[in-house]
Order: sequence, then structure tokens, then C-alpha cells
Amino acid sequence: MIEYNDDKRIFTIHTKNSTYQMQADGFGYLLHLYYGRRTLGVTDWALSYVERGFSVNPYDAGNDRTYSLDVLPQEFPSQGTGDFRSTMLNVHDESGTYGCELRYVGYEILTGKYSLSGLPAVYANDNDEAGTLIITLSNERLGLTAKLLYGVLPEKDIITRSAIITNDGKNPFTLTKLLTSCIDFTHGDFDLITFHGRHAMERNFERTHLTHGLFTIGSRRGMSSHQYNPFMILCEHNATETSGNCWGMQFVYSGGFRAEAELEQYGQTRLMMGLAEEKFSYTLKPGESITAPEVIMTFSSQGLEKLTHNFHDCLRKNICRGKFRDIQRPIVLNSWEALYFDFCGEKIIDMAKCAKSLGVDMFVLDDGWFVGRNDDNHALGDWTEDTEKLGGTLGELVGKINAMGLSFGLWVEPEMISENSRLYREHPEWAMSIPGENPVRGRGQLVLDLSRHDVREYVYRSIAKILDGANVEYLKWDYNRSINEVYSHSSQCQGKIIYDYMLGLYEVLERINTNYPDVLIEGCAGGGGRFDAGMLYYTPQIWTSDNTDALDRMSIHYGTSFGYPVSAMAAHVSVCPNHQTGRITPLNTRYVVSMSGAFGYELDPVKLTDDEKNEIRRQIQSYKNDREIITDGLYYRLSHEDFFAWEHVSRDGS
Repeated sequence: MIEYNDDKRIFTIHTKNSTYQMQADGFGYLLHLYYGRRTLGVTDWALSYVERGFSVNPYDAGNDRTYSLDVLPQEFPSQGTGDFRSTMLNVHDESGTYGCELRYVGYEILTGKYSLSGLPAVYANDNDEAGTLIITLSNERLGLTAKLLYGVLPEKDIITRSAIITNDGKNPFTLTKLLTSCIDFTHGDFDLITFHGRHAMERNFERTHLTHGLFTIGSRRGMSSHQYNPFMILCEHNATETSGNCWGMQFVYSGGFRAEAELEQYGQTRLMMGLAEEKFSYTLKPGESITAPEVIMTFSSQGLEKLTHNFHDCLRKNICRGKFRDIQRPIVLNSWEALYFDFCGEKIIDMAKCAKSLGVDMFVLDDGWFVGRNDDNHALGDWTEDTEKLGGTLGELVGKINAMGLSFGLWVEPEMISENSRLYREHPEWAMSIPGENPVRGRGQLVLDLSRHDVREYVYRSIAKILDGANVEYLKWDYNRSINEVYSHSSQCQGKIIYDYMLGLYEVLERINTNYPDVLIEGCAGGGGRFDAGMLYYTPQIWTSDNTDALDRMSIHYGTSFGYPVSAMAAHVSVCPNHQTGRITPLNTRYVVSMSGAFGYELDPVKLTDDEKNEIRRQIQSYKNDREIITDGLYYRLSHEDFFAWEHVSRDGS
């Protein structure tokens, strides 16, 4: 699985169908050799040494002008080494001087898959023959140590990467760019597949022939974003669903990201992924470290279909965790498009009774259940149930619904604060805002500063109080604006805040998962604005899009399917005419699209005709008959992006 050739200092990682190789060369630079179809040979033939004009040479190379990092494939390229391509690591010292030349120090090979402190990461199960390779690089001038982590799940054809940067010196230095993963290709004619979009139209498939220059996608929004998903595929120009070489990278992180593909002067291609550079300036004092969030990589020589299966299997079984990883999720009725903010306890009870008669498993009460929350401009952060509106306490309402044989779920948006709220009046310093400037508003709300311990403690205690006071078995965890003002009133280093915010979110989610393991959390960020592997580590399903129109959802599901399993895609049959598009589609069409996901409804069943109610009863029974194949089977795209057809096949092919 992981081999080391001492004579040539070549590291080889084998999975079932792929091989990954790198070499610590004679000068101590860590060069990338190969990632592709499984091979038993040594692939240092990829290295070419030719004198090239204006490609500078390391001092150690002496008069050998054929050796230049400007053209050699590398594992962890850093700025200031003579490599003028885009690099993974940019560092400056206290004087503002940039440059960090990294040299090989040593390695470790360990049994089992590494984990990351405070960050989500792929984990190994008992039946996964996993391994870890750690390669250490260092820069003597700065006292910087870089530990490159490689995890291997050989049977799933998965290789993961992370890095830990530590200040082992005597003086601070600052990171202004930190990416996680890099693959250099010395030749090839490639297409790049990315997934762009906007709110209510996420993850549109886009395939571009790679030409000279730097192609970059990413997010500056403090979340992975509706606009670009932190997932991309490099494939041979003629690759199809069932043929051709394909390489995929997926970021296990929910904040800002940067992903790059560069075709350089000599026809070589560099593919990289990691943290966003914008608003990131991370100073490490002596003894401090920062961890680069993980990237999942996989290779397929059998086209996009096999690449998809590799990612689906990994995310389903090695990212998603806990009780809900392996059990079928409840069929829910969500109140949002039926009621919005306009409801009372009696109306909720009527809807729940009708939902139960149709075969629904869970009633989910969306926004509007707490004091002062009759529109989206008030009360975020207060989280006190509105007993007048609900007709009693939340616990009493849940008890009535449980007595019908339905479980109960609840909408929350814990990372946000309304300016018109008790919490903001008491703690305005808890909101991210720049001193001396009026805040930029998004949906009438500001962002709570989760880089602060006191804020994290408040958020956790608020959610715990809800869960302790009522039998809430599901949380829809929403997040409805981007982060613009990256400023903490408690930090001395503002360049750390955007990263530390995400660590804070993960800490809160981990505490909730640990202390309330029977609660299913569905991630949401205005729909699909944080649809990523990082969130799936804590929330095994995510609201795929605020757009519930069946025809639009076909496109959204198509793009999402390349990297994410069906079990992660929450999908509901909603009302018609559709509230986002005005389109009218048959109830059966809405069902056929939504059944390829974590299934539910988003309508008022009381208003349905008898024929519609009978059809929904048949739909729910049909879904329950087939959902094991749908959620746990193999997913096949039968069409391209101009029209949509797919199928689900059981694991044994029956």
C-alpha cells in the first residue's frame, strides 16, 4: 500500500486501481512523479532536465542550468524557490520578506488513517485497510516545519492530503497562502470540470478545455458558496462517463476555498486546492501550528462514472458518521413553503395530523417559532419559543405531535444575529463588524463571531436548551448570509478570523453530535451554499437548494451527483405553481425528481385534493420499497447536461 525505495528515495502509494509516486531528490526537493493507473514500476522518467531560458536554478545546483523548480513537478511548491507558477505556500517573516524554500527531512509510515484536530477528515472503518504516510519538510531560516499527510483507503481508490505547518523557530512568520493538494502533470490534453451557480441554482456542470493560463475558482464569502463548489475534476479531453482518465479533488472544508488549474509555458498542468487567500493572513508565533484542511483525491481510468462511485462510497461511509450514516432517514413534511412565518399551534397540529395520514414520518417546523420572529429582520440569536404563537411551550407542541406517531424537527440558524434582538442589544461586540463603519447587511442579519469562545458557548447552550426542553429529533441548521466584515472584537490578528470561525463552527457541531447522537442534523445555507464534504462530516444530509422546482432540480441534482451521494441530497416535493419559478409540473414529476434524494414534502397537505392525497400515499409507499437501492446503491447518469436521466442499481446488481 505504501512503499519506500531507499536507494532512490521514492515513495509509492498503491490503491486497488491507482498508483501515486513522489521522490525526495538529491537536493532535498520533494518532486511529484506520477498519479494514475496502477503500476509496479518506478516513474522517475517523468522528470526532464533541459536548460530553459529564464527558468532560474537553485544555488545548490551550481552551474547546472538544467535543474530548475520552474519546470519540475512538485508535491508542495512554495513561493521564492524559482518556481514562477502558482504555488501552495506563501510566507513572509517579521520584516515582510517573502520566501520559503522547503527541503526534505524524513518520513513515517503508519497503520491506519490520520485524523485532524478540530477539522473534519476522512476516517477509516474496521474493514478499511488504511494507511498514513507523513513526509516532513523544513525551512531553516524561518524555523518552519511542514508535515505533509497522506491517507490511503486502498479498496476505495481514495488518497487524502493535509499538511500541518509549525513554527519551530524563534520569531513569528505569517502565511498568506496555504493550499493542501497539488498534482503536476508533465504532459496531457485536459478538460476541467467545475460546478458553478448562484443562490437557488447551484452546482451547474461546466466542462472547459484547458488552455494556457491560470484557471481559478473559489469562494471569498466565508462559506464554500452557491457560486462555486469546492470540487473539481481534471480529465482527458476525450474522457466520457465510461472511458478515459479522470482525477478528482474535493475539499473537506466549509469556508472559503481556492482551486486552480494552470497550463504553463511548456505544456505542463498543475492542479491545486486549498484555503482561500482573501482575508487570510495567519501569523504563527514560535510553537504554534496551523492545519491545512483535507483534500480527498481519487483517480479513475474508466471515466467519470467510476470517479463518481469512488467519491460516493467515500463520503457515505468514511465522511458521514453516527447513527444516521447507515439507517434510512425519515420522510419529512417541512412547513416552510406551506406557511412561511404565518402559522399558529392549531394550524401546525392540523398539518401534522394530515401528514401522518399520508405516511410521513416527521413534521419539521421551519422559521418563525420563536419570540419576535414574524419576519426575517428580527430576533435571530434569542431562541425563546413563542408560547402564544405555538399555543403552549415547544415541548407541549412536540408532545402532541409525538402522540400522533410523528417525530418532530425544528429549523435553527445559530450562527447569525439580528440587529433587532435582545442578544445584539446585550452583546453587539459578538457580531462581526468593523469599528467605525456601518455594517453591510445580508437578509437583515449579521454574523456571530464563532472565533470567540464565549460566542461558541452561547450558541451551544442555546441549542442544548432547545434539545433538552423538547423531543426534537432533527435540526435544520441554516446559514443565510455570506461573511463580509471579517473582524473580531477580541482578536489581535484579524487575518486568522476567517479560518478560526470555521474551526469554531466545527467545534459546536461536534459537541452537539457527541452529546445528542440521536438528533439528525440537516445542513443548509440558503439551500446549497455550504454543500461540501466538511459539513457532511457533521450533517449527513444537506438541503440541496432553496429552489424546489422539479425541472431546475434535475439540473442541480445532475451537477451535485458527480461528487456527492444521493443520501446527502435533501429533496422535497413542493407546491405548484412553484414558489421560486411559477412553473406548474405534475405531482408525479415532482416525486420522481425528489425521490432521488433524502425525500420529503414542502406543502400544506390539508389543502390537497383527495386524489392528490392518495397519490402521495402511493408515492411514500413506493419510495419506502425502493429507498435502500436509491440511497445505498450505485448511481448512474444516463445522459449529459442537456437532458436528464439516471438510474439506481443495487450493490449486487440484482
